[in-house]
Amino acid sequence: MATHANNHPKLHNAAWPGVVGKEPGTDNPPIDLETMLDYTAAAEVDGVKFDGVDLFLFAPHVDIDSGDDDLKALADSVARRGLVIGTVVAPVWPPTGGGPAMDAGEGRQGFLKQVEKACRIAAKLTEMGVRPYGVVRIDSASGVEEWAKDPEGNQKRIAETFKQAAAIARGHGQRLAAEGEICWGGMHSWRTMADLLDRVGEPETLGFQADMAHTLLYALGYNAPDDRLLPEGYDWSDRSVLDEALKTVTDALRPWTIDVHVAQNDATVLGSGTHDKTGRHCLPDDPNGKLDIPHVAGFWLRDAAGEPTKAVEHLCWDGCMFPNTVMARGETWNSILSAMLGVRDAHGWQ
Repeated sequence: MATHANNHPKLHNAAWPGVVGKEPGTDNPPIDLETMLDYTAAAEVDGVKFDGVDLFLFAPHVDIDSGDDDLKALADSVARRGLVIGTVVAPVWPPTGGGPAMDAGEGRQGFLKQVEKACRIAAKLTEMGVRPYGVVRIDSASGVEEWAKDPEGNQKRIAETFKQAAAIARGHGQRLAAEGEICWGGMHSWRTMADLLDRVGEPETLGFQADMAHTLLYALGYNAPDDRLLPEGYDWSDRSVLDEALKTVTDALRPWTIDVHVAQNDATVLGSGTHDKTGRHCLPDDPNGKLDIPHVAGFWLRDAAGEPTKAVEHLCWDGCMFPNTVMARGETWNSILSAMLGVRDAHGWQ
């Protein structure tokens, strides 16, 4: 049995792959939270288990309008499995009661209402002793095509909305992390994402959430060809070119990064259900995966001098839209935990 000296950052599984891209009445209906917690708690590699889970504040997992009794039941359910809760995702999109951050009217009001609710839940879970760390994740809830109709005006309005969201988060003792993903207007390229964070200018309250599957697509210029860093027809066997592209992305966004998703990607996009055109998450050992996971994670977790930044307290695996049959296999979660251990062995600390 291998030994693993590092115990930080803590290792989390994401519960939302049981909901994102899942549609009732199909071959892949939503997987309930209790089952996702069981999958997480059962995984074990070299005597190491997941430390916790990150949650989607969206029914059927965690209703954004949950009362204190509901949250106490949630806290007890997580704790009795020996887990804690880290980052929670605020459902800021129109179908859930939110709205586009670039809409200065009703869209902004809905967006901020959902952020308020999510921050209240996050604070309550911390108060209950089950959430020792973590952030509240947001995105712009805005389409790329709509954003492109008025890039400057929409970027300005998103920044204004995010500033107001940051004020709400501070009032609850929370930090927000904006996830860089190509399907969100104003966040769809590495350059535009860095610009948005700079416009908000509140790194103590609003930071960046890096998902390795999504940020690989930044280098490929999906939805932002002018910001493409890898050449057309790139030969994936030339790792030095990929490293240079990822270094450009991470140098721009690492200073803002407070939450990291370990993930694999095959350099294509995937849409499923209502969640369209996003990074295709692969299992860590997928033969089509383009990322050397521990190596690429180092671009996010180490600074320019090569020292661990220690900016994140936990890592989370993100792997959305796998078939339910794959998610029901114990070996799936063990392989994921093994990949995360590899990252922590390489870039973690005691």
